Amino acid sequence: MPTIAVTAATSHLGRLVVEALLERGVAAGSMVATTRDAAKAADLAAVGVDVRVADYADPATLDTALAGVDRVLLVSSDAVGDRAEGHLNVIAAAERAGVQLLAYTSVLKADATAMLLAADHQATERRLAESPVPTVLLRNGWYTENYTAQLEVALEHGLVGSAGDGRVAVASRRDYAEAAAVVLSGDGHEGAVYELAGDEALTMSELAALISEATGRDVAYQDVPVETFAGILAGAGLPEPLNAVIADSSAGIGRGELVSDSGDLSRLIGRPTTPAAETIRDAAQLVA
Repeated sequence: MPTIAVTAATSHLGRLVVEALLERGVAAGSMVATTRDAAKAADLAAVGVDVRVADYADPATLDTALAGVDRVLLVSSDAVGDRAEGHLNVIAAAERAGVQLLAYTSVLKADATAMLLAADHQATERRLAESPVPTVLLRNGWYTENYTAQLEVALEHGLVGSAGDGRVAVASRRDYAEAAAVVLSGDGHEGAVYELAGDEALTMSELAALISEATGRDVAYQDVPVETFAGILAGAGLPEPLNAVIADSSAGIGRGELVSDSGDLSRLIGRPTTPAAETIRDAAQLVA
């Protein structure tokens, strides 16, 4: 059985990927979970996962973390606007380690989108194209949790954005994690580019209606110019460039950049993607 490493394994997505691999029957002893803080992965170590400390900004730690690894999932950094260098460090370490497969969590339509969010992903994909290591691009679309994470704010102020009547194809974070686990634990994915998105595509007004239904509270969507939305986010404490990137991504929904009819996600996981209403209902129970 190949040794599989999941980077950023204590992140929201990384942890779910490790869980999905275990559910698929991958032995804990065949998995490496990298994290900057081993204490956060104590539960993974307790079930036999090999926890290794690694920092995308520290190549020496990456060399140690990837030693003896056959397959790697590079979970994209959360340092939006300043993450390409760390990604490239991971790729170089994978090359030095002789990794046989490197999967990367990119963004939907990375080769064509004009979203500011895609710049780091595009730089990473260019580097992967030059690498001798066989690669898989997991171009993830939007998580439903992108909206439920701020559910209390939505209940107080409504949904605000710059998407107009554009649609976003959402799926649960767990759906995307399962897709990554399928690729890491299976064969024949080398060179694949998967455009991963939910089966349903909703407008922001439709998302607001689902939140209203799940919570019993009246939630509406307010559409504003992208500059206004960026200013609202800045006023809420989001720093540059994150507020501009998020506002631009909302405008990207209006441009149709976060929908896809590829069907790749549901095919990989072998079932329909999780309905947004289900994820929203689950989140609503936590804020009731």
